[in-house]
Amino acid sequence: MAAAAKRPALPVILLANDLCDGDVVFAAVAGAALAWTRDPARALVASDDSGAERLEAFAAAEFGAQRVVDAYLVDVALETGRPVPRHYRERMKTLGPSNRPDLGKQAGAGILPAGQGT
Repeated sequence: MAAAAKRPALPVILLANDLCDGDVVFAAVAGAALAWTRDPARALVASDDSGAERLEAFAAAEFGAQRVVDAYLVDVALETGRPVPRHYRERMKTLGPSNRPDLGKQAGAGILPAGQGT
């Protein structure tokens, strides 16, 4: 029996890669259901275990339907009402290429770089 993966500290968001174009997508509320968005500011923030479990179930279903790959929970801090990943790797995934700040989500209204959410 495999050990269960350790869940990151709450609050968390769910991110994955879209299988059609490889772009990073985030789980968001769409009516009563969940759906994927490319806008990190719209990511659903789970602040409790039941919310995290809902995101994990959505990830498993979407992986099974072959819509996304590499879906996992990311611990975040809330800055100016927006989720900001606590770790550098995930922060870069929400922003875009570090060598071209004119491209990716940081060129628009994506998650703010560290230290800019006051």
